[in-house]
Amino acid sequence: MADGIHQAIETVFRIERARLIGGLARLVRDVDLAEELAQDALVAALAEWPRTGVPTKPGAWLMETARRRAIDGFRRQRMRARKHAEIALAQDEADDGADALEAALDDDLGDELLGLIFAACHPVLPPQARSALTLRLVGGLTTGEIARAFLSPEATIAQRIVRAKRTLRSTGLAFEVPRGAERQPRLASVLEVIYLIFNEGYVATSGEDLIRPALAAEAQRLGRILAGLMPEEPEVFGLLALMELQASRFAARTGPDGALVPITDQNRARWDWLLIRRGLAALARAEALGGADRPYALQAALAACHARARTAEETDWPRIAALYDRLCAVAPSPVIELNRAVAYSMAFGPETGLALLDAIERADALRDYAPLPAARGDFLFRAGRWAEARHEFQTAASLSRNARERDFLLRRAAACGG
Repeated sequence: MADGIHQAIETVFRIERARLIGGLARLVRDVDLAEELAQDALVAALAEWPRTGVPTKPGAWLMETARRRAIDGFRRQRMRARKHAEIALAQDEADDGADALEAALDDDLGDELLGLIFAACHPVLPPQARSALTLRLVGGLTTGEIARAFLSPEATIAQRIVRAKRTLRSTGLAFEVPRGAERQPRLASVLEVIYLIFNEGYVATSGEDLIRPALAAEAQRLGRILAGLMPEEPEVFGLLALMELQASRFAARTGPDGALVPITDQNRARWDWLLIRRGLAALARAEALGGADRPYALQAALAACHARARTAEETDWPRIAALYDRLCAVAPSPVIELNRAVAYSMAFGPETGLALLDAIERADALRDYAPLPAARGDFLFRAGRWAEARHEFQTAASLSRNARERDFLLRRAAACGG
């Protein structure tokens, strides 16, 4: 019984963690302190809730507990008069309007979370630090997971996060959603962060599970909020379209045993056609706003090619290859070049794909990147070069940090024969 309650508490905390930190950071203007206070609230819940039960509004309970801890801590430590006055004022206002506080914490718009993202994406931070910090605070990812998302050493990511927190603390900025002209310059990094969060949910970089749907769903929710805030911004709709279309395949991406199912083998009857309709509508909106050749809209157009094909054989691979040509022109990167090679191999044959891989295989960003040998293995397999394909699949499996992906690659190696 106690184990069940503890598990329920931990689940609630995982759900509420990011919004809790966002609300606390807005209050204390210190990310490290906000994280400590959130953890204190979890400890209090583990002590209290087994006796009293999970509250009706657990998020509000956690926030109230953490906020009172903050006030007590500031009083004990005799913090600077300004901060003490701010916290005391917040306490007085909250005591006068507890119902309003609870309503805000249960608000689906997630102002605390968006405020946390925009603060973490403030121009005072280097671009890479913005993404790493927000993935840590909002996505709850470990530094190792973030490092793999960025294809960077873990120590580098850890240093970025520490320095970013220190910088935000020294600036004393407000953890709020920016308004007016201040919002636009920070939008690109916010979109990047949301996309990276979604990708971690779409293909988990480590662990036993291939996908983390809750993380992807959080990114989709944030994308929908941004679309409501910025109805004339094409790339917001481009990113939203991309996430909705990709998420539509979640139910078909894994088999009953959790194993990976490639898109060419998926049961398309299991795709979520409501999400596909939403994604296509968001893509149409992005294109109508003049964003057809922007990076997220182009990636959404790629996903739309798969969504519109009722069978794998109907997939328009030449169009996908052409879209990758346009994407490489506006957002060149080794990973996009790798995906372009995959598209060309499907459209024009495996030897064409192999030639494109030869041109990019030495890129630093692709060193120890499992999808590179996995792609080469697939091309070699389809070219009938099975011994070479087996070696590539085995290499990819050795590089993968995800158990399900590794099992899939080893099965492909075994399919190549002895």
